[in-house]
Amino acid sequence: MIILGILLSIAAIGFFCWLLFTLAVFALPLFVGVSAGNWAYHTGAGWLGAVLVGLSAAGLTLGLGQVVLMTIRPLWARLLIALTFVAPAVFAGYHATHGILKHTMPSETWQTAFSVIGAIAVGVTAFTRVAGMAGTDRSNPNLARA
Repeated sequence: MIILGILLSIAAIGFFCWLLFTLAVFALPLFVGVSAGNWAYHTGAGWLGAVLVGLSAAGLTLGLGQVVLMTIRPLWARLLIALTFVAPAVFAGYHATHGILKHTMPSETWQTAFSVIGAIAVGVTAFTRVAGMAGTDRSNPNLARA
């Protein structure tokens, strides 16, 4: 029974790490959706209106980000848009890692050091996923063959 508990704990930790890395890309749309829903609720839209406004704002943010990444040509502009999506993911990764490490490490210095490492890992993962959302440029014949 003890071995089963250990294996289930390892599986749960792995699941939550996978969930963190998967949802890191959606940190900006989530933030925009929650903010818009909160605004709608406080202006008198009620719960249903706030949920609809929040979901619409989050979907619009994600869709607009993907469309802009696919249509803008300059690399520096694409990088700025990708960093706009990655910055909240890094912030969320830092705090998620720090929240886990507070329970496992007594030293605050090591907590901060490993939290920064976790934030960098989440940021790099989010950047590669956001860059993957941009797709390839089909108008360039050299890229279309690849």
